Amino acid sequence: MSQEPNRNTAPLQKRGVPPWVQIMIWIGLLGLLGLLAAMLLKAKNPILAIHSTVPNFTLTLFSGSEYNNAQQVRLSDLAGKVVVVNFWASWCQPCASEAADLETAWRSYQDSGQVVFLGVDYVDTGPEAHAYMTEFNVNYPNGPDMGTRISQIFNRNLGVPETYVIDQQGILRSIQIGPFQSVAEIKAIVDPLLGR
Repeated sequence: MSQEPNRNTAPLQKRGVPPWVQIMIWIGLLGLLGLLAAMLLKAKNPILAIHSTVPNFTLTLFSGSEYNNAQQVRLSDLAGKVVVVNFWASWCQPCASEAADLETAWRSYQDSGQVVFLGVDYVDTGPEAHAYMTEFNVNYPNGPDMGTRISQIFNRNLGVPETYVIDQQGILRSIQIGPFQSVAEIKAIVDPLLGR
């Protein structure tokens, strides 16, 4: 005995997504697109431009990388000095290509006390950062950018390495996106600020 299909049952109807859910999805998508557009605009128009005053920040330094025996350094403490702020990461190959040049430049200015280099380790882990500093014999003050607070001041969202040179009055004078190619290139930016 074979069973015949029950012809009295209606075919299942597909139920669409309610209109209010569709509206909410579209609002969410438009909001995400707006946020993306704002981020792209911010990247194109940095918060800090050349000739801007750099807001004060505090960098907590790695152990063994102190500045004047202090575990922290504030930009305001460096008034009267040229400050070279370099954003780097141990996973960044272009950072490795400029590490020796930055260290050499730092050593050439270190004794004068007129220039301070600050390395800001961006989105990294402590052990890898320490291994990087050891590998490249980096001795100038370095510390992690906890919560990316410092990079947000500089609008550092294009990629590492990036270097910002601040004059004795706290004014941003140079932005280097990507690695320096030589010590001479670094000195060509710093020396004029020292009247050389």
